[in-house]
Amino acid sequence: MTDASAPRIHLGPVEDPHVADGIRRAGGALVPLAEAEGVVWVQGPETFPSSLPDSVRWVQLPFAGIEPWFDAGVIDDKRVWTSAAGAYAGNVAEHTMMLLLAGVRSLPEQLAAQSWRKEEFDPRVGTLQGSTVAIIGCGGIGRALIPYLAASKVKVIAITRSGTPVDGASETLSADRTGEIWSKADHFVIAAPSTSATRHLVGKAELDQMSESSWIVNIARGNLVDTEALVDALEAGSIGGAALDVTDPEPLPDGHRLWKLPNAIITPHVANPATTLTRVLADHVAANVARFAAGEDLAAVIDPSAGY
Repeated sequence: MTDASAPRIHLGPVEDPHVADGIRRAGGALVPLAEAEGVVWVQGPETFPSSLPDSVRWVQLPFAGIEPWFDAGVIDDKRVWTSAAGAYAGNVAEHTMMLLLAGVRSLPEQLAAQSWRKEEFDPRVGTLQGSTVAIIGCGGIGRALIPYLAASKVKVIAITRSGTPVDGASETLSADRTGEIWSKADHFVIAAPSTSATRHLVGKAELDQMSESSWIVNIARGNLVDTEALVDALEAGSIGGAALDVTDPEPLPDGHRLWKLPNAIITPHVANPATTLTRVLADHVAANVARFAAGEDLAAVIDPSAGY
């Protein structure tokens, strides 16, 4: 028998076992959509219902990047919507550190080598030790990345919307001061949300201020970086390189110039791998179901006016 006080949650469009367990662990009751006061969705907007019952007061989406949900006109102002922002931060931070180290230490060319080329490679191998890394959009992913960087004695400059100090960062700047960091940091991690204001956040003007050893890691959205300007900088050798888990366009077409550049590392949007997605999401969902039941503020509430 279901506890009458348990929050009534509909899980759709399929009953993923990890997420279902998370809902139950938090005291939620799984119910049909018509009876729900909360909805947890585990697929994209193309599978979402065209309308929801008036009883639904909260919807939990499965992704941190929710631009497609806005584009599809799904998100309304009739209820609270939450994203999975922060849920996958550990996975993505780990991938980010791997990309940054691979670039700075010239790993791709060494992996491709079929002979012992120490004299050639040795001068190209850099280090993060004592460097300065700017994290643009230092939310959950950035905060999860900082301990990895701290292990290499990296000075972190955090960029956040408000400029509120971030634990572990040497300096925190508000988003309107982003222009100050391009000549100040050695390397850059792009982790900001994709909005009209952040499109081509990194373009020719920003690239021109970077050093010849600077690496850019983008694990946010491809359109935050002007791809043509980036390719020109990589081909000219005016920056050290770019490591991209996201691209513009995406998927990156066969034959694109980026595929041919030795100072470009491409991973196909796998920083948050599908193999662990719902297992990690389940903990985020469980925490929000518990908050919902207690009448507390939910985590990762979407601000429709901000677009994330």
